[in-house]
Amino acid sequence: MAGVLYKKEREVLEFIAQFQKQYGYSPTLVEMAGATGHKSPSTVHAIIRSLVDKGYIQKVDGNTRVLKIIDENVTFSMMGSSASITLPLMGYIAAGKPLEPHSDINATFQVSASMLTGKKTAYVLQVKGNSMIDDGILDGDFVVIEKTDDAANGDIVVALVDNNLATLKRFHKENGRVALKPANANMEPIYPTSLIIQGKAVGLVRRF
Repeated sequence: MAGVLYKKEREVLEFIAQFQKQYGYSPTLVEMAGATGHKSPSTVHAIIRSLVDKGYIQKVDGNTRVLKIIDENVTFSMMGSSASITLPLMGYIAAGKPLEPHSDINATFQVSASMLTGKKTAYVLQVKGNSMIDDGILDGDFVVIEKTDDAANGDIVVALVDNNLATLKRFHKENGRVALKPANANMEPIYPTSLIIQGKAVGLVRRF
């Protein structure tokens, strides 16, 4: 039986499964470090060693790009036969409020693998409010977010503004000034004094 997974271990394991689903081979240590927010590949190497020791993965001799996921529960949940991937459901996002964590820290959400690039770790947030309704993002919808700290004009991003407020908006840079624009004619753009991009929306799931 596989050992208990810590958060950083699960994140690396999820990325390996996600990457393998997309590309058919394992990511490099550098790719894993970049996708999971670790500055040093040696940190990821230590996490891989722990995952091997706990029985979640094994290294395939003679091929450094192959890491075999050997725990059946992990394989089926993350790489199911329906071309879907299970992502963590991190919580709720509402315009101008702090990000609200989900009540169940182990909550997950299954999405189509085709939504993801496979190059970044991903998670799901549930939308509260109507600030993006003109883009078809409604109250109660689930948005699939790939972690990134940069954005191009027009991207829908999760941004932390003015230190502690989280918002889902379209990113625009105009004359050197950043504007976070809602998709609701009744709401005004946000011109933040401080801004941290936490991810980019790559998919939407609606439950009826």
